[in-house]
Amino acid sequence: MSNTRKIGRDAGNGQFTTVKEAKAKPKTHVVETIKTPKKR
Repeated sequence: MSNTRKIGRDAGNGQFTTVKEAKAKPKTHVVETIKTPKKR
């Protein structure tokens, strides 16, 4: 299981969006890969 996930973010105001929307609007959105914390 991978411990990373992708999120979409609006580059102007920083709000979270869907990855689908971020890929559709690359000039105004960013797809970020973030690490998820490991379970103890």
